[in-house]
Amino acid sequence: MLLVHGWPQHWWSWRKIIPELARTHRVICPDLRGHGWSAAPRGGYAKATLAADLIALLDVLELERVPYVGHDWGGWIGFELARLAPERMSGLLALSIPPPWFPARRSPATAVFASYQLLVSTPLLGQAVLRNVPAFVERLIRAATSRQEAFDQSDLRLYSQSFRDPDHAAATTALYRTFLTRELTGGGALRPPATVPYELMMGRRDPIRRAVRIGPRDARLVEGVGHFLPEEAPETVVEAMRSGLLA
Repeated sequence: MLLVHGWPQHWWSWRKIIPELARTHRVICPDLRGHGWSAAPRGGYAKATLAADLIALLDVLELERVPYVGHDWGGWIGFELARLAPERMSGLLALSIPPPWFPARRSPATAVFASYQLLVSTPLLGQAVLRNVPAFVERLIRAATSRQEAFDQSDLRLYSQSFRDPDHAAATTALYRTFLTRELTGGGALRPPATVPYELMMGRRDPIRRAVRIGPRDARLVEGVGHFLPEEAPETVVEAMRSGLLA
């Protein structure tokens, strides 16, 4: 089973889910390029390129077909992987992210939510904030979390510390700059996977859900939960995997 994190995280985001899944499955939780302990090359942060990285990983591990769970950008990248190589996925569970074909909505809530993206995508400024103000990342996580007990300070520090490296800070700028300048308007070109079964799941209190107006017809909504489903509601996520991807 392939579990793929989002921003501003890395494989540690799956720490509450790995033990349960590992009872019955081989669980693979890579760090995307530019995140965690992966290398951070200067380019290659289009989501299709990150999906191609995962295909290459499956090749190296000699895995023909896997169930896929992606949180945040990991979910978006999962839809790209389903487009590029649907034969490599037996199913997709996308957490806390609208699908790429979902129409963008203009509203004050959307503008407020997107403000951090504008900051981190700004060359030099975004990198300086990420490197020198660890509280920025930590407060973003707290602001999008409904169950504050899901994180202790050591968890937050583990996420923010990776951006002290200048290459990793630059990778985040490239990731969001690519999205805002190329993918935000072009994402609508993607369509639901034709051959890969998928499910969307979001916390009802997720700021993304409120900004883009995802409703119960669009996704399975989890009550009392914010953006970080794998950490705020790990049991619910595992249940969804077992009733869907692993049924």
